[in-house]
Amino acid sequence: MLTLLELLQSGGTRTVVELADRLGVDGRTVRRYVDQLIDLDVPVESVRGRYGGYRLAPGYRLPPLMLSDDEAMAVLLGLVAGRRAGLMTAGHTASETASAKIRRVLPKHVARRLDTLLKSLAFTDQPGEFATPDAGILLTIADAVRHRRPVSIRYTGRDGRRSERMLHAYGIVAHSGRWYVTGADAGIGEDRTFRLDRIADARTLPGSFEAPVGPGPAQRVLSGFATAEYRYEVTLRIHGTVEQIRAHLPASVASLEEHEPTAGKDPATERWLRVELRAERLDWLPPALASLDRPFVIERPDELRDLVIALADRLASCARQG
Repeated sequence: MLTLLELLQSGGTRTVVELADRLGVDGRTVRRYVDQLIDLDVPVESVRGRYGGYRLAPGYRLPPLMLSDDEAMAVLLGLVAGRRAGLMTAGHTASETASAKIRRVLPKHVARRLDTLLKSLAFTDQPGEFATPDAGILLTIADAVRHRRPVSIRYTGRDGRRSERMLHAYGIVAHSGRWYVTGADAGIGEDRTFRLDRIADARTLPGSFEAPVGPGPAQRVLSGFATAEYRYEVTLRIHGTVEQIRAHLPASVASLEEHEPTAGKDPATERWLRVELRAERLDWLPPALASLDRPFVIERPDELRDLVIALADRLASCARQG
């Protein structure tokens, strides 16, 4: 959309075919970008006729970007944090050049203060390596979410299989350094969550749909993680508060429900809670249960019970040494 604005600012009337060719998109996408510019109060005019197309209203100039000291700091820190969290939709170069452009136009005393801050800033964790989604695909799906329009996607699954899906997208969710879209897979009639970096192409389709009532997109994504199809189905009973359990088994990992529901029970009160989760491996669970330091009962599977006993024996053996 910003590239389209730059093309229009160069002057004259640009045809839809010319703009689509320059942007590498189809005519429908060009028209959608124009609508988005108009929504941002950019006066794009439609010119009819054989040589028609789009142009900016005479005399229009993009207003200068004015940032206060605090706003400039917020933008630069946001770029740094977003890059480290894996939430950029382009490579590191785009983030670095954007930061450089902002610093270049800042007053010298402000630029020096911000550079001092960025050079002094340290992080306790190392940035992860995340595959970034295509910005065009992200914007296309966001547009489909906003206008409740079906979208066709080409998707590569975890097993490497490629498929074409028609999705009724409810929302886009950023979680643990990755971008996800959640919605109804029209082909199977069930809700699904897809990683945006695994989507090779996205096209909006005619028609519309109604968003369902109930949990929001973020909660749907977390619930999808907790109930994903993995090798083991684990059921536990843990005596503690919701907060104590969630500190070690978050909503993206496990679902909780009261083992013996009691009306009006305070969620901060310790009680027996049923915990269900699915896992491809079990070796991480015994240390997690030990760190809970709460009474628990393993209902299934038996392999988990054996692993917990083995961990307890190793700890006891180490404690006796010396």
